[in-house]
Amino acid sequence: MRELSTEQGTVRSGPLEAVFAEAARLGTAAWRGAPGGRLAWALTGGSTPKAWYRWCTANSALTPMLLQQTDWYVSDERCVPLASEESNFGNADRLLFVPNGVPPERKHPWAVQLAPEPALADFTRQAAERFGSRKGFDLCFLGLGDDALTASLFPGSALLTNDGGALFAAVAVPGRGDRLTITPSGLRACGRIVVMATGEAKAEAVRRIFRGDESVAAVPAKVLASCAGRVVWLLDDAAAAGLGGG
Repeated sequence: MRELSTEQGTVRSGPLEAVFAEAARLGTAAWRGAPGGRLAWALTGGSTPKAWYRWCTANSALTPMLLQQTDWYVSDERCVPLASEESNFGNADRLLFVPNGVPPERKHPWAVQLAPEPALADFTRQAAERFGSRKGFDLCFLGLGDDALTASLFPGSALLTNDGGALFAAVAVPGRGDRLTITPSGLRACGRIVVMATGEAKAEAVRRIFRGDESVAAVPAKVLASCAGRVVWLLDDAAAAGLGGG
């Protein structure tokens, strides 16, 4: 894969298969470095993660021991039932966890059966009990929206400029419903962040992040510059076209 150092983190780009393999390699490396293999790994939502789950399952890309020892989360979630096709955790469960025998005690979804604020309080409490009140996930996977959002940090979100130091938040997004999400402070508290973006539809968002001069309020994924030393961007060739000649 090609590698580029940027103010937003390390960028690795190449064919889709190489992107998926590198994501699995980074996850495996994080698991091997976790005490007793007890890695806190947050996944995310979107079409690329779903394709990656299928690829991991088809190619046995993550070992049974990793899958069964890791504590699994998602970095953000829609307030919908886990059975919904719109559920980030539900999709990970159906496409990765269930086919690979992840035990129930290693699955930690947001409590979407509750209203957003109680669900937030429940998740925050459980996260603090599992890995500390000021610590984020050991490994946090993120996606990238066509509008350069990441997690549920949308353009114009107040969280981008002031999250009050909270690691997680409940947000209501007009036209997109209620969400539960990691915050910028939460991202800065994570051990390693991996952003996967694939397809030509993401090239413009990539350009705005790496080549544009818009503010973080307009381009939410730019918030990752504050923890760039721990961020790896994995782009397939189509998405990486947004990098231009750099």
